[in-house]
Amino acid sequence: MGVDLILWHFKGDDILQIPDTAFTHGGKFHADDVFSAALLKICNPNIAIQRGFAVPQGFAGLVFDIGDGPFDHHAKNSPVRENGVPYAAFGLLWRELGPQLVGPVDAGRFDESFVQPLDLDDNTGCGNQLANIIAAYNPRWDGEDRPDDCFAQAVALAQDMLAHKLEAIRSVQRAAAEVNEALGRMKRRIVRLSRFAPWKQQLIPSKARFVVYPSQRGGWAAQAVPASFGSPALKVPFPAHWAGASEQELPGLSGIETLRFCHAGRFLVTAGTEEDAVAACEAAMELNG
Repeated sequence: MGVDLILWHFKGDDILQIPDTAFTHGGKFHADDVFSAALLKICNPNIAIQRGFAVPQGFAGLVFDIGDGPFDHHAKNSPVRENGVPYAAFGLLWRELGPQLVGPVDAGRFDESFVQPLDLDDNTGCGNQLANIIAAYNPRWDGEDRPDDCFAQAVALAQDMLAHKLEAIRSVQRAAAEVNEALGRMKRRIVRLSRFAPWKQQLIPSKARFVVYPSQRGGWAAQAVPASFGSPALKVPFPAHWAGASEQELPGLSGIETLRFCHAGRFLVTAGTEEDAVAACEAAMELNG
């Protein structure tokens, strides 16, 4: 695995226990059962997942995407989310395990952004690029690869991807205290960070209009805070006549000596000094009234 994760083992009456064996359907696999298997392997690295066309009699492990149990979505009256998106096995497992991995708020966000599109594709065939990538791991019609071997390869890919996604969520959570501290020191609607940290969760709902931080490429960067989550609109964009101008043109256009870049989307500028990055934010607010 490319990311070190805390490995969760769930115990207790109110938390789903992850046994050392699980069973899912055989034959052609989809993103649903592949990501379900990946999630279970993250929760219990020792789990062995069997595949077949009928659940073995007396099977004592966890069963998913087959067998009409709590983690199968093929029976009549299978669960549907409040927004109308039906659950597939991945969503049913995430509903149980996600809050324990990243907390209920971030589990809900991840369900909406990552899990639901895969569940919807599995239930409706609507089309999803990630689901198509996973499907490409199935054996070719004229090939000799064993389906279970191909399934294992797809699960390894999904597990690595899911591990990185979960760690990215945790990194945002770790940034909260640092960003909130900087927010408490905000002046003139500009938040200054001593180093880059994920800031959107804290700053979008706040009164902050800009955030300034050291750029990975040297110098300083300033970003305009989006007006809301998932929206391209900005609370205050950088001036239109700066957008896309060259490093040679920007100081003259802006009156800011070390301003050297303004993204065409007007959400990002870079400057040689922190003071000039702040000055760019102040100029944007002045021009926007």
